[in-house]
Amino acid sequence: MSRSQFKPRFRSLEDFISRTGVRRSELITLAEIGALNAFGYNRRTALWQIEEARKMVGDLFQDSGDQDREIEEKQNTPLSSMTLAERVFADYRGTGLTIGPHPMSFRRNELTLQGVLRFTDLLRGHHGRRVKAAGMVIARQRPSAAKGFVFLSLEDETGIANVIISPHLFIRQKLLILKQSFLLVEGILQIQDGVISVKAERCQGLRIASISIESHDFH
Repeated sequence: MSRSQFKPRFRSLEDFISRTGVRRSELITLAEIGALNAFGYNRRTALWQIEEARKMVGDLFQDSGDQDREIEEKQNTPLSSMTLAERVFADYRGTGLTIGPHPMSFRRNELTLQGVLRFTDLLRGHHGRRVKAAGMVIARQRPSAAKGFVFLSLEDETGIANVIISPHLFIRQKLLILKQSFLLVEGILQIQDGVISVKAERCQGLRIASISIESHDFH
């Protein structure tokens, strides 16, 4: 089929809502993650427009025999477009992931001024050096043979780093280590057989907007 013969599955946002019966809460999520942009809206405009569109798809329109009707006038929204950071945060709220920038990148300048290294910088470090590193917690492991040690996998915009938590530190900061989605870790860089990790001496929660990450814990 040529491009000129292709017909979109839905003619408008109103048509989409009418034919699918998608719930309001689901529409809000679709709007926030940009899934309704194909109808000619940005994310915030889509949030505004779904309220108008839902009013226009009741029995009156379905029974009128005019299902091919196109809505010519689109409501203007007083809301500004989402910033890049807001789009990324909306992606995580709606889907748990993003194809945009990594959340850590939005605080990188501030973290660099605090002496926090990117994970790619750890590759050029020296064994035994004291370092600061920060990232999103993507996994927590506590092997039965590890004598109480906990191992974290943190991710930033440059890669993944391993963090070793001693039994003493885990007991002292257990709630923070288990509940925080982003951590800043201070400790000793360890390079053994090509494997790089940070043996943590102190952990600190790091707030990245309101993102909450579902990590893979103790599997």
